[in-house]
Amino acid sequence: MLKNIINTLSNCFKIPELKSRILFTLFVLAICRVASLIPCPGTNYHLLVDFFQQKGNAPGNGLLGMYSMFTGGGFERCAIGSLGIMPYISATIIIQLLTAVIPQLSKLAREEGGRAKLIQYGRVGTLLLCLGQGWFMALGWEHAGDFFKGIQGSLLAPGTNLWLFRIETTVILTTGTMLLMRLGEQITERGIGNGISLIITIGILARLPQAVVGAWDMFFPPPTATDNPFNWGHAVALILLLCAVIAGVIAVTQSQRKIPVQYAQRAVGRKIYSGGSSFMPLRVNYAGVMPVIFAQALLMFPSMIFRNIGSRFNLPFLNQISQSLDRGSFIYLSLYGLLILFFSYFWVATQFNEIQIADDMKKGGGYIPGVRPGLATSDFLHKTMSRITLAGAIFLTAIAVIPILLQEWMRIPVSVAQFFGGTSLLIMVGVMLDTMRQMESHLLMRHYDGFLKKGRIKGKF
Repeated sequence: MLKNIINTLSNCFKIPELKSRILFTLFVLAICRVASLIPCPGTNYHLLVDFFQQKGNAPGNGLLGMYSMFTGGGFERCAIGSLGIMPYISATIIIQLLTAVIPQLSKLAREEGGRAKLIQYGRVGTLLLCLGQGWFMALGWEHAGDFFKGIQGSLLAPGTNLWLFRIETTVILTTGTMLLMRLGEQITERGIGNGISLIITIGILARLPQAVVGAWDMFFPPPTATDNPFNWGHAVALILLLCAVIAGVIAVTQSQRKIPVQYAQRAVGRKIYSGGSSFMPLRVNYAGVMPVIFAQALLMFPSMIFRNIGSRFNLPFLNQISQSLDRGSFIYLSLYGLLILFFSYFWVATQFNEIQIADDMKKGGGYIPGVRPGLATSDFLHKTMSRITLAGAIFLTAIAVIPILLQEWMRIPVSVAQFFGGTSLLIMVGVMLDTMRQMESHLLMRHYDGFLKKGRIKGKF
């Protein structure tokens, strides 16, 4: 198997077009990594780096850690790419949700050239979100002691002009995100894979060396360590768990329910189109990673709100409620799973329009064998999608809970636990599968052309 992979990769560099696409993608991704390493002027980013290391708020632990993970560590370094590509993703999600609610946008999405206009709306929304988030991030760095317990005062360098710092930081962070957005679009157009997804993935993979070091320290602790609860049995169990989780993610990500569709013979003018059979693929994990992100974001705020109110007004029962909602508690895990189930169905309800699909199928002369066209087809698709969405949501819940259990109950470092599930593993596997499909399509296309060239029959035509 390894030999086949090496041969396939070597074949990729034998095709000039594919080779140029791969090299271009790697070059642009390297630029994206540089944007997450250059700190904004006027900031003492070392204080924030020490906070993430000392307080255990590493990537994957809470909302701030998840945001830092998506920015490739740029957030904790106060880098020019601290906003990352998340404003663009947020704007795109907002446009998608509005498309399902506003009829004008829904009609525009079906028109020729409408997708290009929606992309432009997303770019404008990204700019507005960047300006707002950049301003608040500058204020957050200015009053870091109020947001990061353990940091005294501000992250600003002594003698920095406040208004100049706010305006300058807002412009720099906005420019950084717009640059990342443009680079991602260039990767999609001139490179391999989805550029936006690859930028997030390369930021997650940047944590891999840290995870390797953390795993090494688990089983080979330094001489100064007095207690080591891990042994070789734990190592074997973790390796088996990692293989099982990756295999499960790949299987469910690629799983789909194929609905057979039959097309009747029809006449258009003087032309007669013969009927045929096809299938409609319904993905088991239709919502992707979005339910996990929404659930994590929502559960982060109640605990913070109750803790701050309880501390300010000296209300012990609010502090108890906040503790019961802490990451890893039974109530937290229960609400986490329920929210993932809810957002899985919510995303399908807003993005999967079975009525429109049934109407389009009826207009095209297609029907599902054994199901009457029209309303019956819509009901059939609704019931089928509801059933497979339940399976996908349960899978998402299990994958999202595994890193929390490893971290909170087994005391495995966050840098290691995040690669055993959650958003990071789902994103990496999905993006890698999509990139491999695109590379494979280039290889098959070139192989197909070569076959025709060798086997072409020469003649007067």
